[in-house]
Amino acid sequence: MPPARLWRAGLWLSRAMSRCVLEPRPVGKRWLVAGLGNPGLPGTRHSVGMAVLGQLARRLGVAESWARDRRCAADLALASLGDAQLVLLRPRRLMNANGRSVARAVTRATVSPHQVELFGLTAEEVYLVHDELDKPLGKLALKLGGSARGHNGVRSCISCLNSNAMPRLRVGIGRPTHPDAVQAHVLGCFSACEQELLPPLLERATDLLLDHIRERSQRPLSGT
Repeated sequence: MPPARLWRAGLWLSRAMSRCVLEPRPVGKRWLVAGLGNPGLPGTRHSVGMAVLGQLARRLGVAESWARDRRCAADLALASLGDAQLVLLRPRRLMNANGRSVARAVTRATVSPHQVELFGLTAEEVYLVHDELDKPLGKLALKLGGSARGHNGVRSCISCLNSNAMPRLRVGIGRPTHPDAVQAHVLGCFSACEQELLPPLLERATDLLLDHIRERSQRPLSGT
């Protein structure tokens, strides 16, 4: 074998071995849960998905395990749920570009020969957690796929994953009466009264997510 071809083969094998060491495939199923929001603005209504993800990390005992991954521009934490593995993801991109971080974490194998697969998941194995204007604060709804319903973060994920099949947990933040107040409402922080409602809301959101993931994890590996 020519030296150049031998060198390329050795490089490919080295990368493949690195992937095997860094990202072993778990025995059970693997799910990714992405908390949508704006990095650096954790207390705003628009970033309530990140607040739910933080509560989920605390519940799973990985709140101190976040690690920045430059390949997908996100913070990642891995957790176990029975035989399943959960990948928690906080995008480091703005809400309108959250989908780029999610898509890069799910799979990057088709982007370029030099970019490798991270977790190799399908859209159905990716949960999106985000704020919902059309539900009052305190209301939760688990939606199995469908349109973005005007949410820019979800729209970004649908575009980047080329699929609308992702399950999503919609966390109500309420819609202001006047249409002109929507942007300020979404980007604003929760009021003092609203903050009192947040702890039980985050607990219920975490319960709903975990119950749904547990139920799906018990199904045969051939389907989710």
